[in-house]
Amino acid sequence: MTSRRRVAIGVGGAVVLLAALDAYVVTTILVTVLDDLRLPINHIERITPVVTGFLLGYVAAMPLLGRLSDRLGRRPVIEACLIVFAVGSAVTALAEPPHGVLVMTAGRAVQGMAGGALLPVTMALAGDLWDEERRPVVLGAVGSAQELGSALGPLYGAAVASAASWRLIFWINIPLTVLALVAVHLAVPAGRPAPEDRPRIDVVGGMLLALGLGLLVVGVYNPAPDESALPSWGVPTLAGGAVVLVAFVLWEIRSRTRLLDLAGTRRGPLFATLGVSFLSGAALIVTLVDVQLVAQTLLGDDALGGALTLAWFLGALLVAAVLGGLVTVRIGERWPLVVGMAVAAVGYALIATWPAAVADAAYGPLPRMQTDLVVTGLGLGLVIAPVSSAVLRTVPAAQFGIASAAVVVARMMGMLLGIAALTAWGLRRFQTLTAHLETPLPFLMSKSEFAAAMARYEAALKSALRTEYQEIFWITAALCALGAVVALAAPGRRTAAPAPRKSPDHLLTGR
Repeated sequence: MTSRRRVAIGVGGAVVLLAALDAYVVTTILVTVLDDLRLPINHIERITPVVTGFLLGYVAAMPLLGRLSDRLGRRPVIEACLIVFAVGSAVTALAEPPHGVLVMTAGRAVQGMAGGALLPVTMALAGDLWDEERRPVVLGAVGSAQELGSALGPLYGAAVASAASWRLIFWINIPLTVLALVAVHLAVPAGRPAPEDRPRIDVVGGMLLALGLGLLVVGVYNPAPDESALPSWGVPTLAGGAVVLVAFVLWEIRSRTRLLDLAGTRRGPLFATLGVSFLSGAALIVTLVDVQLVAQTLLGDDALGGALTLAWFLGALLVAAVLGGLVTVRIGERWPLVVGMAVAAVGYALIATWPAAVADAAYGPLPRMQTDLVVTGLGLGLVIAPVSSAVLRTVPAAQFGIASAAVVVARMMGMLLGIAALTAWGLRRFQTLTAHLETPLPFLMSKSEFAAAMARYEAALKSALRTEYQEIFWITAALCALGAVVALAAPGRRTAAPAPRKSPDHLLTGR
């Protein structure tokens, strides 16, 4: 039975990898898509809904679909999500002008809604098939599949688009999805809870949560951050999102059927763990965006060079994700979470103190830039497995699907709000730092004077960029330090054997 469980979770990890690849696959092909859809290159903001549409669908549908898997079983939900994912891929590939952006955004949103459920449902499957003691290692492996897909997605998209067409990225998904469907049907258990153990689905609560989260994401999306911190619709949309989320809380208090029933849960450890997930997500998106910007704007690297610099962080993240699972098995979740966030805080503090001549930190026998990125990746990676394991320890087995979804929703909301704040604050801070600079004009001075003035101007721009990056990394270090404090309330070491539960092997036989 152990080998069958491993095959089942291996297939689950493969479908998680498939969805994760598509999460960021368009980030390196936006210019190619713009050209194909006949949009001017100086209006790249028009294509950004294609990116945010996937993430919004990913976040909005995840809680409801995670809960649905608690009722219907894991396999039918995974199969349905794969079918919908293939449909969304086809819609995206068929986008043509003049409505190409609208069609592509719709297709990506459908992909996101389907792909968003695959990670929490697979995590819940691990909760079904492994006991509490061995579960963290499996969750670390599943988390590594997610991180690997997120890391390879941009490179995969650029490679396919340059070799053939950006549309092929999405057409390839269809045969891959068919193969995944066959593998899931053969390997993933068909078992479902007994009728008395099947939770009811809180459709109203799920819709309210999805709408509230969606309004928050739309409210912070700003196509012109150089003009204002929020778009013109930002304040009313954010207020509307807050009102809807309050309505969601009131509904959950009064309703008999709840999306996340907190009865029998340890609320303090649950909310602390979700807080760590949120803060780690915000830190992760800062790294994915700003490390590449440092490489390209201060080191003069191209996109590939920036990706290779970031690979030091991502490689350490993947290794630590598995290591975190192994450590959690032995000592529990609390201290891996505390140590992981504390190490990440130290890593970001080291990054924030990179010297003015950044190249001095990037090259040499033991380059500091790469070393600091490895430290940071080890810290953030260490929390991936224990954060999922901790949440599953705080809820009854019937809540595994929705609880796993809550972990990922918290993390993705940290990423979405983090990138919005990063973009709005970063650009405005850069403008403040450069407001006094005047671009040299060649016709007002000699060639030698112009060259000297231009050199001073570019040096001042790089200095402003470095200051902006430093401040962002210091803020991120503070967020991670806060995460380490919050993690002190997470579940501690297991002091007693877990409550007896039915052997997971019965799920493999469908009984």
